[in-house]
Amino acid sequence: MRHPSLHVIQDEHQALAAMLRSMVLLVQQSRRDGKTPDFDVLRAMLLYVDEFPERLHHPKESELLFPLVRARCPALAATLDKLDADHTRGEAAIRSLEHALLAYEVMGEPRRPAFETALDRYVDAYLAHMAVEEKEILPAAREHFSPEDWLALDEAFATNRDPLTGHAADGAYEPLFRKIVQNAPAPIGLG
Repeated sequence: MRHPSLHVIQDEHQALAAMLRSMVLLVQQSRRDGKTPDFDVLRAMLLYVDEFPERLHHPKESELLFPLVRARCPALAATLDKLDADHTRGEAAIRSLEHALLAYEVMGEPRRPAFETALDRYVDAYLAHMAVEEKEILPAAREHFSPEDWLALDEAFATNRDPLTGHAADGAYEPLFRKIVQNAPAPIGLG
C-alpha cells in the first residue's frame, strides 16, 4: 500500500541531502579555486535548511511520526530518543553553523577552517540522522502502523510544500529559491 506521508518524508530527505551536499561542493570548489565561496548563496542555503526541514519537517516527525512508532515499536525507544534529541538541538546547530559562516565572511581566511569543519560535521550528522530514520523508523512504520495511523500522517504531511520537492515556492520564498537554484552547484542548482 502507498502511503503519501512516506513519500513526502523521503522526498524531503532527498532534497535536504542534495542541499547539504551542494553546500559542501560549493565550499570545496571555492577552496580549489583559491577564492572565498559565494557567501550570499551559502546564507540562502542555510536559510532553506532552517525554514523548511527545521521548522516544518522535524516538528511533524517528532510530534506525529515518532510517537506512533514509539507506541507500536517500544524496542525503538532509544533510537527515537536520539532522533528527538537531534531535532531539539537542530536550531542551535544551525545557528552555530550560521555563526561560523558569518565569522568566515567578516573575519576572513583565518576563520575558513573552523567554518569548513563545522559544515562537514553538520552535514555528516544530518545525513546520518536521516539514514537512521530511513533504515529503522520508516520500515517500522510500514510494518506496524494501522490504516488510521497512516490517515493522520498522510493528512499532516500533505500540507508540506517544500519547493525542492517539486512544489511551487510560496511567494515570500520565491526569491530565496531563485537565488539557490540560479547560483548553487548541482544537484540543487545550476551554478
